[in-house]
Amino acid sequence: MSAADQAVRAPRVGASAPRPDGGPKAQGRFAFSSDLVADGMLWGHTVRSPHARARIVSVDTTAARALVGVHAVLTSLDVPGRPTFGLEFADQPVLAADEVRYQGEAVAVVAAVDAETARRAAEAVRVEYELIDPLTDAEAAIIAAPIHPDGNVVRHLVIRHGDPVPDDPTLDGLVSVEGTYTVGMQDQAPLGTEAGLALPADDGGVDLFVSTQWLHVDRDQVAASLGLAPDLVRLTLGGVGGAFGAREDCSLQIHLCLLALATGRPVKMVYDRTESFVGHVHRHPAVMTYRHWAHPDGTIERVDARLVLDGGAYASSSAAVIANAACFAAGPYRVPHAIIDGWVVRTNNPPCGAMRGFGAVQTCFAHEAQMDLLAEALGMDPVQLRLHNALEPGDQILTGQVITGTAPVAEVIRTCAEAPLHDDTDNDNGAGVYALPGGAGRTTDRGDVRRGTALAVGFKNLMFSEGFDDFSTARVRIENGLVTVTCACAEVGQGFVTLAQQIVRETLGVDQVALAPADTSIGSAGSTSASRQTWMSGGAVLAASEAVRARIADAAGTDDIDAPEFVEALRFGTWDELVEHHHAPTVALDANGQGNAHVSFAFAAHRATVDVDVELGLVKLVDLVTSQDVGRQLNPLQLLGQLEGGTVQGVGLALMEEIVVVDGRVMNASFTDYLIPTIADVCDLRVAAIIEQPEPGAPFGAKGVGEAPTIPSTAAVVAAVRAATGLALPRTPVRPSDIALGERS
Repeated sequence: MSAADQAVRAPRVGASAPRPDGGPKAQGRFAFSSDLVADGMLWGHTVRSPHARARIVSVDTTAARALVGVHAVLTSLDVPGRPTFGLEFADQPVLAADEVRYQGEAVAVVAAVDAETARRAAEAVRVEYELIDPLTDAEAAIIAAPIHPDGNVVRHLVIRHGDPVPDDPTLDGLVSVEGTYTVGMQDQAPLGTEAGLALPADDGGVDLFVSTQWLHVDRDQVAASLGLAPDLVRLTLGGVGGAFGAREDCSLQIHLCLLALATGRPVKMVYDRTESFVGHVHRHPAVMTYRHWAHPDGTIERVDARLVLDGGAYASSSAAVIANAACFAAGPYRVPHAIIDGWVVRTNNPPCGAMRGFGAVQTCFAHEAQMDLLAEALGMDPVQLRLHNALEPGDQILTGQVITGTAPVAEVIRTCAEAPLHDDTDNDNGAGVYALPGGAGRTTDRGDVRRGTALAVGFKNLMFSEGFDDFSTARVRIENGLVTVTCACAEVGQGFVTLAQQIVRETLGVDQVALAPADTSIGSAGSTSASRQTWMSGGAVLAASEAVRARIADAAGTDDIDAPEFVEALRFGTWDELVEHHHAPTVALDANGQGNAHVSFAFAAHRATVDVDVELGLVKLVDLVTSQDVGRQLNPLQLLGQLEGGTVQGVGLALMEEIVVVDGRVMNASFTDYLIPTIADVCDLRVAAIIEQPEPGAPFGAKGVGEAPTIPSTAAVVAAVRAATGLALPRTPVRPSDIALGERS
């Protein structure tokens, strides 16, 4: 191929390929789930409990049914199949029957001719409640009377690593530090709220267009509650306006389908922002108590931790979240001995489930605070302490699993720490007082500003764990030279729509690649979570492409994708390959929390610099540097987007994002009161290093990169605030009062 021909090639693996949906999204032409319409469409609305816990005495739908334009009012009595649903355990009622267990729980759904009539009909449903004192303390829930038929404890996991002896007297001569750390409840805050459209079908089934992270698991839950065979419930991915874990659970999916089948009409639902805050799961709040022991040279000897995560009213993915929290509780360090006692419980707080980082965010905040305390107690540089104990290939993690892939922990720490510090020659870039904490409020006196810099490092697993049969399915079809990829992978912003095209171009030498809609007409692609889709669905597309290439090569007599014979066979033949791609098997953790439960791991470090007004408790993020282990860059532009987006979510948890829950009630269910970082709250993210060490078994050696940026960024920012203020700050997000009213050492 000539240099001129190569210059006009569409971007392949390793190049910065633009998103095919980027232009339409930027121009407002992209159709999200909230934009869906159908002839004869009705609008749905949900009747929700205002109470965190109550018995349902009666539900009177008479007034609602009498309103002009109302076509259906459904309660728990109208659920024809399984009355409960759930991601891992079917423990949540489709519509509450006897008791509500959290504020916002669905009690009834209505369908009407327009959104306003549906809203008024929902308000007209009269529900009589008998209030019960809610259980809102996660620690108390461990031994409290059960609030759910399945009990309060979703999972209790104990990891005993090495040979840990309680109250071991041989530890007395070592340096030890301890602390208790708290993480608040964070919301995924996707800009697009929950939305979907259900259409009844002539065969008695239903077609659902919805924004989700896992089409097939939604289908199976919907089908079970409708009492239908799975093939009568067909899902197609609607345009997704962000996810971050919030769309891994069912929200309106079953309700929409119930209404469509009951009315015989298409039904649409769109949550407003307030309803979205109570209509999806959140990040688990956590209270974590730690003790570290180390030798005088800084070698860690033992880590003990007790982790208590609040799962809210229903299980969702809590069992997997506590597993991750426990498995990665000591950080990416060699720890010969450990006892990790992890609990996740049901309470009458809002349900919690998947959010970017999935358990590792909470424990990273704690273990990195412990590392800084340990460095101080040892009189040792905190970066050197981390380097001294950094995991390497061949080391064991807390579960006894040996790292057989890449583990550039020292590299991410060293490159991040060695990046040049923020240049203070033009400290405020001409912005004057606006560059100080408080910004446009002009509240800060320069004399009250203190600067702090700190580093944190974290890691987590890639893909699902503990023996889960994790796979993805993809088809590559070529007809008349047109290449079409079909995969049920949910595109939620992570970039599969770009990656799939790049993989096919690289493998088959083509430029034009079309992606069929993601739906349930093909086998499952699994969830777009756990940093798994690059490896799993990318791997499936790669395997299908390679299978097509092998057939073409056999027919053409050459495997050279640029050879005329290969190109001719590709253009004028019909080729079709369907592949189900699995990763290497994993096993469940044993009674001591030991076993090869994970496939692979990703590592990242952040260094934060902040200015703090110590009198007013205001924080200004001055500089943020990161290094990340990626295996191999497949799309540098997309990688940078993931690094920036994930880091900013970590900054939000560090300084401002928290769902405030009082007696089980959400007090700030709006973007007026639930604050997320804007461009005014962040600085440019500087990338110190992208560590490329190809991972064995991964497609092109690439690791998933979506979650790792969120894990240490929170810990780094809070550590920098500690460095500036001298305060312990054991809770995140850090509130102004924690700084202004805190006691300095």
